[in-house]
Amino acid sequence: MLKNILTGSDCASCKICCIFDKYDIWETPVLDEKLKTLVEEKYPDISFVQKGDGWIFRMEEAEDELYYCPMLDHKTGCRLKDDKPFDCRIWPYRIMSLGGKRVISMASICPTMYSKPLKELVDELGRNGLAEKIFAHANAHPDIVKPYENGYPILMVEKDKL
Repeated sequence: MLKNILTGSDCASCKICCIFDKYDIWETPVLDEKLKTLVEEKYPDISFVQKGDGWIFRMEEAEDELYYCPMLDHKTGCRLKDDKPFDCRIWPYRIMSLGGKRVISMASICPTMYSKPLKELVDELGRNGLAEKIFAHANAHPDIVKPYENGYPILMVEKDKL
């Protein structure tokens, strides 16, 4: 979804969005039932935890005190390719709730995106209706909306209330 501003090679060289520590495990992507079923069929060893109407991967803490997404292949990247969860397809954009409104913010740990001018990141949300797609997906799957966390720059505020 973000191919205009984030290349596959940018992501392949980093993979930071697939690795969590105990402070950002809340960012684990939410899967809908259809994607969960697809993962179960392809990877029967993967387990899940229900989160509202959605599902998150059950991740075990590794020796380095990090949690690795079970779909991460350290050589090739995400094993799900184009079927990855919506959260992952829009990352480092985040859909969050703040003061009764939904906002699109950005995780500042993505080195490629964080080095871009703010105007370019906001303009990308308007290009091809990306912001509308994010808000529409959040309407259909409210479990992907995370509470706002300080430090996430807000790029867009939804016009209508939650």
